[in-house]
Amino acid sequence: MKSLSIIGVILLVLSVLLFYLTTDFDVEQLKLSHLMGILGGVGIGLIFGGVVGYVSKGSAMKAEQKRKEFLKLQQEKIELEKQAAELAQQQIKDNN
Repeated sequence: MKSLSIIGVILLVLSVLLFYLTTDFDVEQLKLSHLMGILGGVGIGLIFGGVVGYVSKGSAMKAEQKRKEFLKLQQEKIELEKQAAELAQQQIKDNN
């Protein structure tokens, strides 16, 4: 996510530089092509952000599921160890 933010800032600086070179920051020189470029950039950014968000959410959900399965297995291991200890104690009592 950090690298995406850096790339976004670089592209924003590049767009400001290109706008400055073409219009000298004069609003009167703003043309329809500039507005189309801005809207296109916003649209592409939203699409790209949506895809990255979807992918990162999916990987986070998979990691959470693995963590829950691991905790469940740990609980089962503890229960089995307790049962084994109880059986061992019963066998010791039966042998005496």
